[in-house]
Amino acid sequence: MPGATAAGAPRGALGELIDRTLTAARHGPVGVVLRVAAMATAAIGAAWIHRINDPGVLCPLRAVTGIPCPLCGGTTVFIEMGSGRPVRAVLANPVAFAGAIALALAPLGLGDRWRALQPNARAWVFGTALLGSELWQLVRLGVLRV
Repeated sequence: MPGATAAGAPRGALGELIDRTLTAARHGPVGVVLRVAAMATAAIGAAWIHRINDPGVLCPLRAVTGIPCPLCGGTTVFIEMGSGRPVRAVLANPVAFAGAIALALAPLGLGDRWRALQPNARAWVFGTALLGSELWQLVRLGVLRV
């Protein structure tokens, strides 16, 4: 039946548009633009919501123990970028900031390079990044004095 997917659902014009957009988001410069646009929209929305109603500490580990996790500051990265303060975004969590950039640039071939690494190498890079991020958060939030 024309216009139907393998599961039997009708495709329609909206389904085709979504399919083309998702395909474009996986490849080339158009993918970078679409990803950056989505991230910018999310960042501006998060900054706007944060300005209206500050939800406080979002990290469950930090809320319960007072010790930040390696991803603490990730939301702050997007709030600061959405507020137009890129330096403060980088200082909130450089690893999350670098991860967002890598995700945005993945359609240009960075994702293929990451997947081409041996699993042990990927685990080592990921573990080192998390350890560095945790140390950064401990110093940034005053838990570890340097």
